[in-house]
Amino acid sequence: MKTKKKFSLLIILVILLSTGCSGGESAYVYYLNHSPEADAAWQEIAAEYTEKTGVPVKVVTAASGTYPNTLSAQMCKNDKPTLFAIRTSQELTDWKKYCYDISKTKLFDLLETTDSCLYDEEHRLCAMGYCIQTYGIIANKTLLLKSGHTLSEIKNFETLKAVAEDIHKRKDELGFDAFTSAGLESSSSWRFSAHLANMPLFYEFTEKGINSQPSEIEGKYLDLYKNIWDLYINNSSTSPAGLSNATATQAEEEFGSGKAVFFQNGVWEYSALTAKDGLAMKPEDLTMIPIYCGMKGEENAGLCSGTDDCWAINSDTDQANIDATIEFINWLITSDRGKKMMEHQFGLTPFKEHQDSDDPFIIEAMRLEKLGRYNVNWVFKYTPNTEDWRLGVVSALESYSAGKADWDAVKRAFVEGWSYQYKREHCIVE
Repeated sequence: MKTKKKFSLLIILVILLSTGCSGGESAYVYYLNHSPEADAAWQEIAAEYTEKTGVPVKVVTAASGTYPNTLSAQMCKNDKPTLFAIRTSQELTDWKKYCYDISKTKLFDLLETTDSCLYDEEHRLCAMGYCIQTYGIIANKTLLLKSGHTLSEIKNFETLKAVAEDIHKRKDELGFDAFTSAGLESSSSWRFSAHLANMPLFYEFTEKGINSQPSEIEGKYLDLYKNIWDLYINNSSTSPAGLSNATATQAEEEFGSGKAVFFQNGVWEYSALTAKDGLAMKPEDLTMIPIYCGMKGEENAGLCSGTDDCWAINSDTDQANIDATIEFINWLITSDRGKKMMEHQFGLTPFKEHQDSDDPFIIEAMRLEKLGRYNVNWVFKYTPNTEDWRLGVVSALESYSAGKADWDAVKRAFVEGWSYQYKREHCIVE
């Protein structure tokens, strides 16, 4: 009788061990993605990994402009994210206690550079940058030639303006316009409240030697912002008054279907523009030029390269989930399939193992760098209370574009909005 009991207990022990001794639940990976434009790529690669390994990988993508609130909500759940993004100094402050020290994992040895890593005061590696991305003005070389112009003509804002205005003037004759719609709907507005806003911020920060978040800004180069914004909205088929409803998808389709020559965006657009079951543009038709805005000496400018995308592994979950997440990231970094997805979707990566890129946008960025062009660094990551500050800028741009306010409204949103949001972020009471 005792032998039977021992045998029964042994069977139960084997069953418990085979299910992980945790109520029958296996380890999982849950990535909270902040980039809607990358959702399709993440869903596809997650499904492939699950099929390959049997490890469940769930990807949830926050709607544009909602990431901070979505992260807060998801972190309160039992099946909380095991992998999430930290993009700003404020997010590092808010979430560093939930960050697993990546320097203690095998992932750290895969890094070629730690330039884009985020450390806390105790020098814990809270988040690792996973891409070095580039943005600028994507150009359709074939359409540009059809308009009677060439890339060699465009060397600064003055020459970009001349080409764009000529194309817009002849849009009915040509069958296409100069720029895609500069949409201010939430799926598109980040292109202008973050990426375009980076231009005046970059030149001010460079001049003043700023390399951390300032409590206030002067707005000295906001006229450059006005230059390029006016060029965008006055040389597009979309009425400036209708920009509040213009989406990212609209701009992408305008460019992909040959309705516009220029499209402000980044390397992450390459896979969508060239997908066989999508817009199917030819890589040889595509290139990227700097965002010229009228700064003295900008003939020597390159593209805008940097990152605000850093992976953080959630320490507030089971070790089995942490280990599974580390293995998933390791596969993304080292496998041919993972490296291909990362390069096509995000551009260059800071890892020792990476593929040589055939992305024309990355190739152009590297070409300009070799020519000695200066890089326009990403300083918009220092924005205080990021989403709220951007909403203020977008609201001012909408009013200005619709003729309901003058440019001073945009300046106030930029400068006074920065000071106000800094005080809110740092709990400064006057």
